[in-house]
Amino acid sequence: MAVGTLAVGLLFIAGTFMTGIFFATVSTERTIAAVAANEAFAKIQLYGLDWTDPDLDPNAPGFIAYKPDIAMEWREHLYPSTADTSLSQYSWAALWKPVSAHLAEVTVFISRQVGTVRSVDANLPFEESNLPRPVRVEVEQDAAQDTDELEITDTAPTGSVVENTVIDDGSTLVCDETGQIYRVLERYADRPGVIRLDRPWEEPDDAAVWVIPPPASGGRNPFVAVYQRVLRFEAE
Repeated sequence: MAVGTLAVGLLFIAGTFMTGIFFATVSTERTIAAVAANEAFAKIQLYGLDWTDPDLDPNAPGFIAYKPDIAMEWREHLYPSTADTSLSQYSWAALWKPVSAHLAEVTVFISRQVGTVRSVDANLPFEESNLPRPVRVEVEQDAAQDTDELEITDTAPTGSVVENTVIDDGSTLVCDETGQIYRVLERYADRPGVIRLDRPWEEPDDAAVWVIPPPASGGRNPFVAVYQRVLRFEAE
């Protein structure tokens, strides 16, 4: 009996160690992500924003993918920023929308480098397309659903990107219209197109969200954290 009691106690202690290691890893990655985000914001201000981007509609409330005003190599999206890209374990991608003639709201996604990610743009060079980048997905809320539930809209059923596959349990969503951040608690197994959020959906019934897709071959999700800031620029 004493040996059995000791064995049970050791199992609980072992479980505690594993939990401690997990939270220590999460804490370390969040710290690194904050530093990487600060570097990303600094680079965005350094390289500027392309205010003449044809995808930019000043009258539309949504975000667009970040395109620098001057040339930026894809390696500048890696962290740490070193000549040897094999040492870079994280990368960043950004969205932005103008607030005024000189201000822009910028959202930065920090991700791990975890093998091949889902490619969403065949026109990008391999190195850049292989970096985790946010994808815009349309969603809607049915009146019959709970306030914390959303349905994913597959806008192109025959396309290469199936929207149902880019949002998973634990995904972080950024509303395209307001920039509000939501976390996905569950993607229902019996209703794969329906997700449950960590809080009630406070946006329009028909909207869109930005999300970092999971890796192409399974495994650990690349997304780490998202940061938002209003930056000042000298618009042309």
